[in-house]
Amino acid sequence: MRRKEQLNSIIEICPVRNVVARFGNKWALLVILVLSENEPIRYNELGRKIPDISSRVLSNTLRILEADGLVNRRFFQEVPPRVEYSLTETGRSLVPIIIKLTEWAQNNMKTIIEHRNQIEHRHQKEE
Repeated sequence: MRRKEQLNSIIEICPVRNVVARFGNKWALLVILVLSENEPIRYNELGRKIPDISSRVLSNTLRILEADGLVNRRFFQEVPPRVEYSLTETGRSLVPIIIKLTEWAQNNMKTIIEHRNQIEHRHQKEE
C-alpha cells in the first residue's frame, strides 16, 4: 500500500502530467487563442467566436483556466451584471507555445492523416 501512495504522489506532482492534462480538454487551447486575439471579451461574445462549443463546456473550460491562473474573470456590478474575460501574464506566456504547436500540426497534418489511413487500412485487412 505504501508503494502505491508514493507512486500517486509522484504522478500528482509531475509538472507535465499535472499541467498538460488540463489541456486534454480540446477547447482550452482554442479558448486561450481566442482570448489572446479579443481580450477583454464577454462570455457571449466568446461563445459566438467559438460557435461549436456548448455553453456548459465553455463555462467549465473558463472555470478550469481561471483556477489554473491562465484567465482573469472580471465581474462588474452593473445592471445587468457584466463579466469580462482576459488572459493573465501566465496565460499570455502560453500563446507562443500554442502557436508553435498549431504550426507544427498544420505542417504535419497531411502526413499524420496518411499514417492513420494506412494503419486503419492494415487493421481492416487483418480482420
